[in-house]
Amino acid sequence: MTLGDATAPDAAASTGRNANGSGGTDTMVVADRIVKSFGSNVVLKDISLSVKRGEVVCVIGPSGSGKSTFLRCINHLEKIDGGRLTVDGELIGYRQRGDKIYELRPKEAAEQRKDIGMVFQRFNLFPHLTVLENVIEAPTQVKRQSKAKASARAMELLERVGLAEKAKAYPASLSGGQQQRVAIARALAMDPKLMLFDEPTSALDPELVGEVLEVMKQLAKSGMTMIVVTHEMGFAREVADSLVFMDGGVVVETGDPREVLSNPQHERTKAFLARVL
Repeated sequence: MTLGDATAPDAAASTGRNANGSGGTDTMVVADRIVKSFGSNVVLKDISLSVKRGEVVCVIGPSGSGKSTFLRCINHLEKIDGGRLTVDGELIGYRQRGDKIYELRPKEAAEQRKDIGMVFQRFNLFPHLTVLENVIEAPTQVKRQSKAKASARAMELLERVGLAEKAKAYPASLSGGQQQRVAIARALAMDPKLMLFDEPTSALDPELVGEVLEVMKQLAKSGMTMIVVTHEMGFAREVADSLVFMDGGVVVETGDPREVLSNPQHERTKAFLARVL
């Protein structure tokens, strides 16, 4: 991951990249001077960074620092107020024509979102559907895959997350950790090029955290590009290629996770880690 200069946001600014915003064939995500406000509250202030293909980036920081909002901006669940975001060279949520930027229609934004998997704090499984039905819902309804094809792929993914034997079970019969693993399988069923995790273990009992983190570790080893908002410092130290510390809507410090966690350079980073480590 590389960190860019924080300058004034400008949605139509030239960034020195090619016309579609790509940062290069090895770059999956480029955030260029992202600004996001909710009323008078500026949540993100000129966030600039890039994530390479196959890289795992963990984002840490106190509550209210803008971590989850930034993640939601990447797949246009939140509209940015300034700057530009690209995923795999494609401008997210907007289309550029000449010097002007136009927001995509909801259907067009949803089409982009198919390639970006997201796992939330809460599992959000459909309670009236079985595990298998939850996993095949999006491929059959959004991608129009046949039920047979989607089911075969779903069983592969459930095997991958260690839950093939739960295919016919309903979410209410599963533990929180099992439900979160189903949620990961559900996101993977769309064959995303990028996976976003928004504190995926924060709603789990402590003894269930490990089973979810193990699935995420294996996913990282497979080469999936991942951005993970987390409080699990051990996971960040072991799995992440880069660690980003956010506070007050800005990137305060970034670098090798082991170096940042053991030898933070910024006083705000030091104060935060002193409380959580």
